[in-house]
Amino acid sequence: MPLFTLGINHTTAPVRLRERLAISAERIKPALHGLVGLANVQEAAILSTCNRTEWYCNLETPSNDLQIMNWLSEFHNCNSQDIQPHLYRYCDQEAVKHTLRVACGLDSMVLGEPQILGQLKSAYQDANHAGTLGRHLSRLFQHAFSAAKQIRTETDIGANPVSVAFAAVNLAKQIYGNLNTCTVLLVGAGETMELAARHLSRAGIKRMLIANRSLEKAENLARKFSAQAISLTEISQVLHQADIVITSTASPLPILGKGLVESALKQRKHRPIFMLDIAVPRDIEEEVAELRDVYLYTIDDLHAVIQDNLQSRRDAAVQADVLIDVRVEQFMRWLRAQDAVGTIRAYRDRADRYRRDSLERTRRMIEQGKPADEAIEYLAHTLTNRLIHDATNAMNQAGQEGREELLNAARELLKLDDENTHE
Repeated sequence: MPLFTLGINHTTAPVRLRERLAISAERIKPALHGLVGLANVQEAAILSTCNRTEWYCNLETPSNDLQIMNWLSEFHNCNSQDIQPHLYRYCDQEAVKHTLRVACGLDSMVLGEPQILGQLKSAYQDANHAGTLGRHLSRLFQHAFSAAKQIRTETDIGANPVSVAFAAVNLAKQIYGNLNTCTVLLVGAGETMELAARHLSRAGIKRMLIANRSLEKAENLARKFSAQAISLTEISQVLHQADIVITSTASPLPILGKGLVESALKQRKHRPIFMLDIAVPRDIEEEVAELRDVYLYTIDDLHAVIQDNLQSRRDAAVQADVLIDVRVEQFMRWLRAQDAVGTIRAYRDRADRYRRDSLERTRRMIEQGKPADEAIEYLAHTLTNRLIHDATNAMNQAGQEGREELLNAARELLKLDDENTHE
């Protein structure tokens, strides 16, 4: 049964098109049922995120994607010619490899990011709840989850931060070690600061202050992390309490000057402050770096760290791809073995039928007073003959026709050594 993946992502399409093909949580189930309602689709799963939408299918027979493309156009009410150039397609082994690479974060916008694994697990659960998963896709997803766990454990693909917010918190950890007792002042309430707040919260920060020009925005962000919201004008009153200061505003002029920071250091009795300015233009005056007991870093310092970490992840990605190739071959061996399942089942069923027939005849012989030895001999002789009859006839016919390849296959299947074949 062919595996087939159709998809669109951040490398193949602009955001306006990705938005058009994205599938909301409410529409996932109808979409899944629509897919498996197609004549050739046996199983289906859908992954839809801000950066990609992918349709995973197990098809009854190999075919082109025209049927799925027509369904896709109809479901999203769009022209197939508009989206077709932006789609990628993978079949069988390539589909397996792509799924594993997605699960491991190797196909993500941010190399090695872990969020995609959780999103793929949600896609698996959605398909499972919708009843559109079968043996093949279920096994593929489980295999992908296992591969992702192995690669996270055995490589450094996710070891180093590659986002500004995460790198900022990681740098704070290097300076302070345990952050549990630190007080953090965040200046700004945008997306980057929300990410920083999330990472800080996970790192164990107990007290967080959020300052912003709009107090309402500061309060909205503060509520998410049990933090305290203040206005920019109140910074001078609390700066001395902060062990860590991270700034990211759109202010055209510095918000924290040398004099203000110097005053805060005196109140702190010169306990050090870690300050990180990730704004452009800068929020903290350059001269602040001249003060003792201040560790001031800028966005350029972080970018250097991030680039080093990205290179580390690229190196790890090379290792990960080697592991993925091994995992793909493991899955393909399992997949190929499924083709033999029907044959094996039929062979075992026939052998079991012969066993039951021979056993029933043997029981009747004993009931009729035949000696046990004679009945056992009959059972062994009859069962053996019936089990080998068809294969023996086929090998005899192959020998007469000179079909050496069939005889060689028989020797391999029946595990006959050279001594047995020459008796």
